[in-house]
Amino acid sequence: MPSLPVISGRKTVRAFESLGWQIARQRGSHIIMIKDGEMTTLSIPDHKEVARGTLRSLIRTAGITVDEFCGQI
Repeated sequence: MPSLPVISGRKTVRAFESLGWQIARQRGSHIIMIKDGEMTTLSIPDHKEVARGTLRSLIRTAGITVDEFCGQI
């Protein structure tokens, strides 16, 4: 299993935007992202560091691999 980097919430949002996800709204410290044709949403914490387990869960929910995500950072 590839190692995930520790990155900020904003950098995570930019990586998902390059993969076709769009910001739908923000409430408090969480940014909600949607993608056309997908039933799921991504809730990304807007923190200085996103926990590796949270990031791995977001990647799994988006239906991509860790390598695909790391290529967008």
